[in-house]
Amino acid sequence: MSDCLFCKIAAGEVPSGKVYEDERVYAFRDIDPQAPVHFLVIPKEHIGSCGEITPDNAHVVASCFTAIAQATREMGVTDFRVVSNCGAKAGQSVPHLHFHVLAGRDMSWPPG
Repeated sequence: MSDCLFCKIAAGEVPSGKVYEDERVYAFRDIDPQAPVHFLVIPKEHIGSCGEITPDNAHVVASCFTAIAQATREMGVTDFRVVSNCGAKAGQSVPHLHFHVLAGRDMSWPPG
């Protein structure tokens, strides 16, 4: 999608603090971190949100979680939270599927 910020980041058109990359997934540091460790994991394929996951594109989610596991291992992070907001009322500000990975502090429950 040509006007999607995260598609542009994944394509290298917009600078970001890369954490991880493979053929399907790109991960980068959040520009407004909410924890000492806070990065986003996005599929390179444009999917608008969790609400757009189908049997045909569900493999992308598995790739994202594989990337989360690898990136956190490489960082030495063992305790972390993964969050995905779906829709504007839930806090999704960029309409591209993404997972926030937060670590480095105690996480309260329930969140926000």
